[in-house]
Amino acid sequence: MKKRSFIVLLFCIAGLSKNFANPVLVSSLEALQEAIDHAKPGTVIVLKNGVYKTSKDILVNATGTKTQPVIIEAETAGLTEITGAGGINLVSPAKYVIIRGFKFTHTASKARTSAGSTFCRWTNNVFETPGTGDYLTLGGSDHEIDRNTFQNKDSLGKFIAVKGVGSQIAERLHIHHNYFKTHKNQGNRNGAEALQFGLSGFSLSSSNSIIEYNLFEDCDGENELISVKASKVIVRYNTIRNCPAQFTLRHGNFNQVYGNYFINTPGLRIYGDDHLVHSNHFENCSIGINIGNGGAEVADGAPLTSHDRPDRIIIAFNTLVNNKSNIVQTARTNGLGSTYVTIANNIVVGGGPAVSIVGPALHHNAEGNIFFKTETTRDIPANSFVMKDPKLLKDKTGAYHLQKGSPAVDAAKENYAAVLVDMDGQNRNGKKDIGADEFSGAPVKARILQPSDVGAFSKKK
Repeated sequence: MKKRSFIVLLFCIAGLSKNFANPVLVSSLEALQEAIDHAKPGTVIVLKNGVYKTSKDILVNATGTKTQPVIIEAETAGLTEITGAGGINLVSPAKYVIIRGFKFTHTASKARTSAGSTFCRWTNNVFETPGTGDYLTLGGSDHEIDRNTFQNKDSLGKFIAVKGVGSQIAERLHIHHNYFKTHKNQGNRNGAEALQFGLSGFSLSSSNSIIEYNLFEDCDGENELISVKASKVIVRYNTIRNCPAQFTLRHGNFNQVYGNYFINTPGLRIYGDDHLVHSNHFENCSIGINIGNGGAEVADGAPLTSHDRPDRIIIAFNTLVNNKSNIVQTARTNGLGSTYVTIANNIVVGGGPAVSIVGPALHHNAEGNIFFKTETTRDIPANSFVMKDPKLLKDKTGAYHLQKGSPAVDAAKENYAAVLVDMDGQNRNGKKDIGADEFSGAPVKARILQPSDVGAFSKKK
């Protein structure tokens, strides 16, 4: 009874301010839930430091505004832990709610933004939830997931799983500056990606979401690291390092992959149609870019679960250095191959064959590529490349940039108007340079990421 009276007193005090400007400090999950249930736009709820064991979900259906969100936060980032059988579930009509600064060690699949929630944000949290299931599930639209650490998963499930409603994938998500680290292999079973964006049933719906500035290290849950199964998703400026799993455009169309750094991974695999892959940096990968050999054609009525034949893919302005294989299409029994793939203005230095295509490759186009110190290629027209030193220099961040006097400068074939930036986030103005780097003195907006740049304890720059 005394505890309830104390809670009521807190709300009376908070009510003196129209916008609940003073934080509501709570020290139990019961008090937390009651504070959430009474929250208004501008309410700030602070859970005191400590370890709190749940027996059920903390349900959040509060609604804030863009300028006055409802904030639910830890007293001190990383020192307020929620464990037990339940997590935090943002349910309809939750809107403009911020979840900040917690450490989640509760049962897996209990942190969720459910369908009907909108404009909510998870930021500066640490996720390490045991058991089979996902660390964070996103079902609603217009959410922001930033500067969280997802770590130490040793079970089936994903760090982040993006879903939707019916056949429509969640829309307009912004997933950025997160740290994904250490996911142990689950015996090569499906369903252990670091990030699964969609499912086959969502694949023909457009998400218009952005995944950027995230760091993936030592993630090996299964053969796929990032699995995109939706359309119109932009994946840019991420660093993937020392991950034995592959980034796959598995289902869906019209996705863009650019400005990413692939280091010591199996690179990128492509299925589906009308993707744009440009300005990426691949080094010491087992495969750089893998054009999927199609198993069926979804546009002709094949099941959405098929390995959809890649059609109308642009692979341009990438830099590949010392990879075992660079741009490839591998064999498939009775495979349909790919059609209308463009391989243009890429730099390949060292490693295995620059281009190796097995299986049908109908109406492919290639032009403007520079190869150097790589095995002779026979699977690309001789007039589509030159064997010449592009004069790359590895800088202190580990990225390869063009030097002054490089034959790649202002040498690109055709304009490729959709290619607007390079791997540094610098604009490509005028005559474009070949490879991932545009020789420029403009400010660098993207680079190879380090752990200090991302995650729960990183600071906005």
